[in-house]
Amino acid sequence: MGQLTIGQLARQSGVGVETIKFYQRRELVKQPPRPVSGFRKYPPETVRQVRFIRRAKELGFSLQEVGELLDLRMTAGTGCGAIRERAEAKLADIRRKRRDLERMETVLKQLTASCRGQGPLNDCPILGALDNEEKMPHE
Repeated sequence: MGQLTIGQLARQSGVGVETIKFYQRRELVKQPPRPVSGFRKYPPETVRQVRFIRRAKELGFSLQEVGELLDLRMTAGTGCGAIRERAEAKLADIRRKRRDLERMETVLKQLTASCRGQGPLNDCPILGALDNEEKMPHE
């Protein structure tokens, strides 16, 4: 497989051209120099790198965290344990977010159950709860 244009790289990686450019601005993907012909050519291994970024993002890693993973991958002497630590931290973050979402769901269920969906806005229990400075139910 030879050098790739940005369009070919995007297609083979499963992302858009603008995503590639965004990754370049964030310094996750190196932008090759522009030759006299005007079209930058990317080495084939860039496909693997962009797929790595895409998959890591799908697992909830931020772009900063993806950059850290990429840096660790390129750092001599880095062991699997360093990567595992990052994955365990992300897992803990996901679990915390899930608990937060479950709490929000419980509160919203209570609020929507308390509202008949009729009457003037000043009698709306949902708006009243949002205006109230006290804690929400089950918060």
